[in-house]
Amino acid sequence: MIELGKELRQARLEHGLSQETVARAARTSRATVGRIEGAHLDGVSINQLARLLAVVGLELSARAYPAGQPVRDVAHLALIDRLRRAVDRSVAWHFDVPLGAPGDQRAWDAVMSVGRARVAVEAETRLRDIQAVQRRVGLKKRDCPDISGVVLLLSATRHNRNVFREFRDALLADFPVEAGVMLAALAGGRDPGDSGVVLL
Repeated sequence: MIELGKELRQARLEHGLSQETVARAARTSRATVGRIEGAHLDGVSINQLARLLAVVGLELSARAYPAGQPVRDVAHLALIDRLRRAVDRSVAWHFDVPLGAPGDQRAWDAVMSVGRARVAVEAETRLRDIQAVQRRVGLKKRDCPDISGVVLLLSATRHNRNVFREFRDALLADFPVEAGVMLAALAGGRDPGDSGVVLL
């Protein structure tokens, strides 16, 4: 807000506009313009800011970037718990495991220690973008050479089953272990040897 306020003020002065003129054109008050320029206004809307900046010839641009793990909801936690209950008790679990590189905010939802192997878990309650999931998991796996395989854990909803059926071949290229084989290995406390998709 401090930087945007400075940019608003600088552009307004460069164009020889008064706070009153800018406020009138943006359908707000002169006092509001002054408070935004001085970064003294909490809760200004994006719409209001975009209108003010447009009046002085600037365009507001915003992007969202991944910045760590999102807050997990009850359904997500329950999904991971269903897998945990299907796995042998000898398997040690670690949750929200960071990749480890300084500044890297990515993390696995869980990592299982299966004997000497480390198997990561990436859980999705609603599968949306197959390519994005494959890319995300692939990059994490590349950056974690100690991970022997990844369980792409999906809620067994109608939507996820339909998406899996439609894109099965593409998913099996990155997750070749069949779900039954994966679950049988983990239930027996054995390393599945590679990655696989599991719907629970």
